[in-house]
Amino acid sequence: MEPHDKTCQLAPDLKICRILNGMWQVAGGHGDIDPEFAVSEMFSYHDAGFTTWDMADIYSPAEEYFGEFRKRLEKQRGVDEANNVQALTKFVPNPGPMTRSIVEHHVEKSIKKMHVKAIDVLQFHWWDYTDTGYIDALYHLTKLCDAGKIRHIGLTNFDTERMEIMVEHGFKLVSNQVQYSIIDQRPQIKMEQFCQKNKMHLLSYGTLCGGFLSKKYLGKEAPTGSDLDTYSLQKYKNMIDAWGGWRLFQELLSVLDKIATKHGSSIANVATRYILDKPAVAGVIIGARLGISNNISDNLKVFSLRLDKEDNEKINSVTSRSKDLFDTIGDCGDEYR
Repeated sequence: MEPHDKTCQLAPDLKICRILNGMWQVAGGHGDIDPEFAVSEMFSYHDAGFTTWDMADIYSPAEEYFGEFRKRLEKQRGVDEANNVQALTKFVPNPGPMTRSIVEHHVEKSIKKMHVKAIDVLQFHWWDYTDTGYIDALYHLTKLCDAGKIRHIGLTNFDTERMEIMVEHGFKLVSNQVQYSIIDQRPQIKMEQFCQKNKMHLLSYGTLCGGFLSKKYLGKEAPTGSDLDTYSLQKYKNMIDAWGGWRLFQELLSVLDKIATKHGSSIANVATRYILDKPAVAGVIIGARLGISNNISDNLKVFSLRLDKEDNEKINSVTSRSKDLFDTIGDCGDEYR
């Protein structure tokens, strides 16, 4: 394993693990999670070096779980160890006027739940581009940065056009969290180049398509109805259908399996490494089903995996026959608007 590849400098004063622990799956729709088991499991991730957590104000109870984990970590191992954890959360307000008091209320609530003095990265999402209140929200978030409540501002599911507007307004942004996978490569159309030019990073989610990019689905019939028993599977089955359908997806899985066998890794490892190799990607968010399943040992293999030119050509030979998702869906995040 090459240690330098395990982390990335997201900002001059903030280093993150390149595989982030995603906490969407504790919010429901992915199986019942026991809070005590969940917090205990967080120690296992931390001890393996997966120290960066991605959550959101709307992923209840993710921030509370993180806060409890951080309290215990500080109590058992000291303040320095607790400070080795990186906490990224989101601010996802309902559309409407954005005043300083509204923004500050939400940020303060997250700080309290997460048991931190300041949020490492506050990732901002906005539902309606026709409402330019997102500029007001960013102004207030910047003031909260100045006040020491937030260390850095990031975005979630904004398109390139809106990012350009924000940069023109002078807002300092470190990242945008978007869907990015072998299936969904829309970020490379416009956003990747914009981020490189403006010294921003991408944090990618959906990289494993909710678990579809794994051996479990190789050679299987397309799942329907009750087979799609999590929100992730429902969401990403629709994405696979839009991309090119189950038959082409099986071709992709077959190619990924051969590459994985060649490198002594897994399909999930190959899918993750493929996105980590993209120029603007700082990290990949992999969902942690705390207390239900544990992929720590498999995820660790990603850091020693290197895809060669032949591997990438084999993957591209399949993806080149898929539909253009940028053309059918639009830029990153357009599926939410």
